[in-house]
Amino acid sequence: MKVAFYRHNIGDAEIAAVAAVLRSPIHTAGPVTQEFEKAFAGYLGCSHAVGVTSWTMGAFLCLKALGIGPGDEVIVPPLTFISTANIVCHAGATPVFADVERETGLLDVESARRAITPKTRAIIPVHMYGAMCDMRAFERLARERGLALIEDAAHCVEGERDGIRPGQLSRAACFSFYATKNLACGDGGAVATNDADLAAKVSMLRFHGMTRGAEDRYSGLYRHYDMEEIGYKCNLTDIHAALLLPQLPRLEEYRARKEHLARLYEKGLGAVPGVELMKTPAGSRHARHLFTFLAPEGCRDRWLAGLQNREIGIAVHFNPAHLMTFYRRTFGFTEGAFPHAERIGLRTITLPLYPKLSDEEAGYVVRMVSEVASDA
Repeated sequence: MKVAFYRHNIGDAEIAAVAAVLRSPIHTAGPVTQEFEKAFAGYLGCSHAVGVTSWTMGAFLCLKALGIGPGDEVIVPPLTFISTANIVCHAGATPVFADVERETGLLDVESARRAITPKTRAIIPVHMYGAMCDMRAFERLARERGLALIEDAAHCVEGERDGIRPGQLSRAACFSFYATKNLACGDGGAVATNDADLAAKVSMLRFHGMTRGAEDRYSGLYRHYDMEEIGYKCNLTDIHAALLLPQLPRLEEYRARKEHLARLYEKGLGAVPGVELMKTPAGSRHARHLFTFLAPEGCRDRWLAGLQNREIGIAVHFNPAHLMTFYRRTFGFTEGAFPHAERIGLRTITLPLYPKLSDEEAGYVVRMVSEVASDA
C-alpha cells in the first residue's frame, strides 16, 4: 500500500467559489477577501483579521507595525520552521533562542524569561503541531516585562488551551494557509488581533503603505491615495479567499476526523519499541495539524529511509533552526545550546495526517513503523 503524506480537501464548493470570483470584475483583494476576514475573525473570537500572502509576511508586518528593528531582540524557539527566526532578521532585529519543553516541544516560559535582556521587545511563542503554548503564562510574563506577544499559530487554527484561542491574549496571532495546512489555499495567511490600531497598520503595510487599496480606488468615483510610510505588497486575493471560505464551516468536522486518526496512531505506536510520543498539555484542544513521534536517538534517518522504502509519505518538523548553517555562521550557535529542542528536532518524524486518510491506511502506517523499528 502507498500512503501519500498529504491529500487536500478542495472540492466542488471551493471550485465553484473560485469560478465565481474569476467571473467577477475584482480578482485581487476585494469583497470576498473582506468576507473571509470577517468570518475568520469571528471563528477565532477576535475583533480583526487581515489577509496576507503567507504567515511569514503577516508576522513580519507585525514586527514592522510595532516598530521592532535594529538594536532590538525577539525571543523565539529553535524548534520551529526557519521563518519564525528569519522574520526577525528581515526586520533588522536579532533573534534570541530559548529552549522548549521536553515533552511537548512548546516554548518554555522559564527559558524565555531567562533569555530576556534590556534589548528584548517581543516573544514569539510557536504553537507546535497544533498544541498551544501556555498563553496565560506568556501573557503574564509579557505584561510584567513590557513585551509584545506575537503568536506563531501557523499550525493552530482550531487550537485552544485553558479556554483561550489564538489571538485572544497576544498583540496578534499569525496564521498560515499553505497547501498542507488545515485551512489551505495553496499559499496565504492572516493576522488576527483585538488591537484595532495594529490591524489598521498591518492592513496598510500589506498595500505598499498606501491609504487606499485597489477596490477603494477604482470602485465608483476615483479617489486619490496617500502613502504614509513605505510598505510591501502582500495582500490576500479574492481568488485565495474564495478557496478558504467554504472550508471554514468544515474545520470542526475535519479536526474531529484527524483527532480520531491521531488516537489510532497513539494507540498503535504506543506499543512499538523505541517510539516516544509527544505530549498534549492538559486543558488543551489540539488542532491536529501534524502527528509526530520521536525515533530512538541516532535512528531517525534510518527510520525515515525505511518508511520511504515502504512508500509511506513522511516529513521532518523540524530540524532545529539554530543549527542551520546561517544561524551557526551568523550567531555562533553550536550543538548542545538548546538540548530539548535538539533532542526533539534530531529525532522527530512526521506521519500522514489528513481527513481523507482512512483508518486502514493509518493502521498500515503503524505496521510499517513497527517493521522499521524491528529491522536490525
